[in-house]
Amino acid sequence: MPTVKEYSLARFNAEFPDDDACLEFLFKQRFANIPHCPRCGVVAAEFYRVQGRTCYACVHCRHQLYPTAGTVMHGSRTSLKTWFTAIYLLSVSKNDVSALELKRHLAVTYKCAWSMGHRIRIAMGLDNDGLLSGIVEADEAYIGGRRRSSNRYSNKTPLLGVVERGGRVRIEVTDHASATTAIPFLKANVAKGSVLHTDESGIYNRAYQTYNHHKVRHSSYEFVRGDDYTNTIEGVWGLLKPSWNGTHRSVSKKYMQFYANEFVWRYNRRKEPQLYPLLLEVVAQPL
Repeated sequence: MPTVKEYSLARFNAEFPDDDACLEFLFKQRFANIPHCPRCGVVAAEFYRVQGRTCYACVHCRHQLYPTAGTVMHGSRTSLKTWFTAIYLLSVSKNDVSALELKRHLAVTYKCAWSMGHRIRIAMGLDNDGLLSGIVEADEAYIGGRRRSSNRYSNKTPLLGVVERGGRVRIEVTDHASATTAIPFLKANVAKGSVLHTDESGIYNRAYQTYNHHKVRHSSYEFVRGDDYTNTIEGVWGLLKPSWNGTHRSVSKKYMQFYANEFVWRYNRRKEPQLYPLLLEVVAQPL
């Protein structure tokens, strides 16, 4: 009996055996429900594949539609089959996927693999589905190198995170974790009036103005008080840090948000049986 992963790979290869099948999928995703030709205006116009080009043309006016235009694959000379394979690898991996791993699987250069990975992560970051609500926990984490001073957070990059209990998560890389960054982050990601649980950090002191704010005092060794705790968001950091440490030699601040996008996208769909059809739909949309 084949395993789930083997079955999924077989299904993937059966659905997308070559570039033509990949291009047809992109065309259907973007233009299957187009009401009329953008140029001639013919209702329910038919389009045919243009040989030698990655486009389809209207049978009436020969207007061409490029399925990859505006997407992460726009302007890429890499084959669509390679792109779809990279998307598949990023969707089925439990942890992050490094550029070197993509390079080995796809038989492309490191530069090509690195660029493809980051473009896909950009698309992942745009696939958000509304504000978090209900009971939400917030916390900050610090990622980076060795301490260079008495400040334990020196030489580290702060991340702000919020998570619904049993639901979605949002993470943002910031220059510094303070009230000037934390409060706008909360307002941009958490619905007004939600129940917010944090530790006693002063960066959340003004959160009571927008949310039903509850605190637990970690400095006094208080970690749970009834329903007041931040264990869910602490668990998120407990998944993110080993995932990055086990995959990448290091993650630079410049590109850290891209890797955070990948983690968030996968975490928010952790209960889905198959992720690669969902990711294909995301990547097929224009940025």
